[in-house]
Amino acid sequence: MSGARIAPWLSVDSGARAVEFYTRALGAETVDQLDGAAGVVEVARLRVGDAEFWLQDEPSDAGVAARVRMIVTVEDPDAWYDRAIAAGATEVAAVHEEYGWRTGRVRDPFGHDWEFSRQVG
Repeated sequence: MSGARIAPWLSVDSGARAVEFYTRALGAETVDQLDGAAGVVEVARLRVGDAEFWLQDEPSDAGVAARVRMIVTVEDPDAWYDRAIAAGATEVAAVHEEYGWRTGRVRDPFGHDWEFSRQVG
C-alpha cells in the first residue's frame, strides 16, 4: 500500500477568512475550492510546499471548535513562526530548542495549533 498520504481536514467557522489567513500565514496555495451560497466555503484544498490540507465551513458545536495540531517541518521555523504571528496567529510556545528540535507553536484564529519545527544536531 505504498503511496498513501494523510491530509488533515479542518472545520472552521469562516472558510473564506481561513483561506485568506492560511495564504498569508503559511504561503498556502488554493488547489481547489467549491463555494456555496452566501460565500460559504463548501470545501477548499490548500497546498503548502508538497503538503496538502482541506478545510470547510462548519460552525463549532456549542461554541467549542474542533482542535487539530499541525506539525510543519521546515528549514527555518523562526521565519514561519514570525509570518504566522504577523498574519494574526497567537503564540502558544515561542520558538525554542528542546529534545533535538527547534520548534515554535501558534494558534490560528480558528482554534487550530500549528507547530513549525526542524530537527537540529
